Amino acid sequence: MKKYFSVLFLLIALSASSQLRKVPAEVTTAFESRFPGAKKISWKDNITNFEASFVIKGTETSAKFNVKGEWLVTEKKIEYVGLPPAVQDGFKKSKYSDWDLRGVKMIDEEGKELAYRMLVRKNNVQKKYLFFNGDGKLLRDVITL
Repeated sequence: MKKYFSVLFLLIALSASSQLRKVPAEVTTAFESRFPGAKKISWKDNITNFEASFVIKGTETSAKFNVKGEWLVTEKKIEYVGLPPAVQDGFKKSKYSDWDLRGVKMIDEEGKELAYRMLVRKNNVQKKYLFFNGDGKLLRDVITL
């Protein structure tokens, strides 16, 4: 029991300290430079990076930067119809084509090719993230809770 409370206290302390850490000026400067005109900006401290959630040109977007202000990744919410035709075709031909599509994001990550992540659900029980490249090739599927 004592061990349980020690772990719980440590988690609470880490959570509180991560919420109190200020976003470094290098990070906010890099963000403002990369995303001018962003609105409704909120920051989250992920310990190893800072994540901004915001709206730009009417689109829900998030971006991560390391503590030095170097951009890491951007995720942008998009509609299925906004996907490249090859990605739509790849999904239609996949074994998940009969699953319910719950959301799509375009992922632009430093040093990697552009990817598309789809959240799909079957029978309100199984949920997976499907990752496609721009050519419509299913790169991987990941079970999610």
